Amino acid sequence: MGIVLKTCFTLWLSLALLAGCSQIGLTYRHLDFIIPWSLNDYLDMNASQKDWLDERLKEHLSWHCTTQIPGYLDWLDRLEAMVRDNQVNEDQLKARTAEARQAIATLSREITPSAVELLRQLDDQQVGEMQAAFAKDLRKHEDEYVDQPLDRQIRDRAERMEKRLTPWIGKLNPAQHARVVQWSTSLGEQNRVWIDNRAHWQSLLLTAVKQRNAPGFDQKIASLLQDRQTFWTPEYRTAYDHTEQAAISLITDLMAQSTDDQRQKLLTKIADVRKDFTDLSCYKSMKKAS
Repeated sequence: MGIVLKTCFTLWLSLALLAGCSQIGLTYRHLDFIIPWSLNDYLDMNASQKDWLDERLKEHLSWHCTTQIPGYLDWLDRLEAMVRDNQVNEDQLKARTAEARQAIATLSREITPSAVELLRQLDDQQVGEMQAAFAKDLRKHEDEYVDQPLDRQIRDRAERMEKRLTPWIGKLNPAQHARVVQWSTSLGEQNRVWIDNRAHWQSLLLTAVKQRNAPGFDQKIASLLQDRQTFWTPEYRTAYDHTEQAAISLITDLMAQSTDDQRQKLLTKIADVRKDFTDLSCYKSMKKAS
């Protein structure tokens, strides 16, 4: 599971910075922006549900390892070439972002049937627990990201970004630090828009789950998981394009301002992620059988 989480940070050069790792983390434990897959974070599953989920999870991880990882390795090759050849520009970043989105869409389609079946198994008490947990989740995010003066939000957002970047390129130089602050300032009240959109989607999911025995439940959940953009709030839809372009511009500028040591550190980290993938036993078994 940890290796898949690392992909979230490797996508730093594309989708990760466009909307935050929580939106694109390619890990089942962190698919909360696609579905609340790790339902034990939201409710108490009974033994039967846990056993069923464990078996399904094994199947999905096997599918993921054998069918998706080869594509991730190709993606890493393209990413590495961009950095090595000093071609981290807006066109290349948009291309890598589109590829990452496609990978996420494929993952979402794969897990949807299991998600539908699991959600249908919930009893009323579990649905109530999920609703309470969602409310707690929103309060926590509002306290951390919204219920602060705007200047504090901007400062904290810049600090979080630097914290994400440091393991991949090392300590930022003054020009890079200033550019991150500029990026954060340009997003303004984005935290509020993001939280409101999160609350909207959670509300739609809860409404659907409360009607889990009604006709059309499967399609409602499938739409919520696979066509999230359809359910964005108008404010989030308007803000998203700006947020995406701001992130692409930020990455382009940071790499233009990078030192040789920073680029080498990034190449080393990409190589480490590639090795983590190729060291997986399921991947080795697949290669041996081919």
